[in-house]
Amino acid sequence: MAEMNMVPLIDVMLVLLVIFIVTAPLLSHSVRIELPQASSKSIEAAPDKIDLAIQSDGELLYNGTPVGRNTAQTLFAEAARKTPMPEVHIHADKHADYQYVAQTLSDASRAGLTTIGFITRPQKQ
Repeated sequence: MAEMNMVPLIDVMLVLLVIFIVTAPLLSHSVRIELPQASSKSIEAAPDKIDLAIQSDGELLYNGTPVGRNTAQTLFAEAARKTPMPEVHIHADKHADYQYVAQTLSDASRAGLTTIGFITRPQKQ
C-alpha cells in the first residue's frame, strides 16, 4: 500500500494545539502604569499680550508707545520674567525692511519670550 499515514501527523498537531492553548495566557502579562489625572478646571489667568508694531522706517511701537531698540530689549526681558509669559504679536508694515523684523525677533527670543506671532490683515477682494 502506497498511501501516506496521516494519523501521527494529526496527533502531533493536536498536541501542539493543546500546548499553545495552555501557554498563550501565560505569555500575555500586564504592566501597571500610573497615568496622570486630567482636571476640568480652566486656566485662571490668560497670558497678557504685547502688541509690537514695526513701522516702515524701523520705528517700534510697544503697545502703542514709541520705543527705541534698547528700550524694547529691556521691556522684553521684563516681560519674559512674568508668569504666565505674555505673547508677542508683531504687526509689521508691509514696506518695512526685513532687517528690522529680524532684529526684533532675535531680541525677543534672546530675552526668553517663546510665543511670538505675526498679525496680518487679509487682502480685500
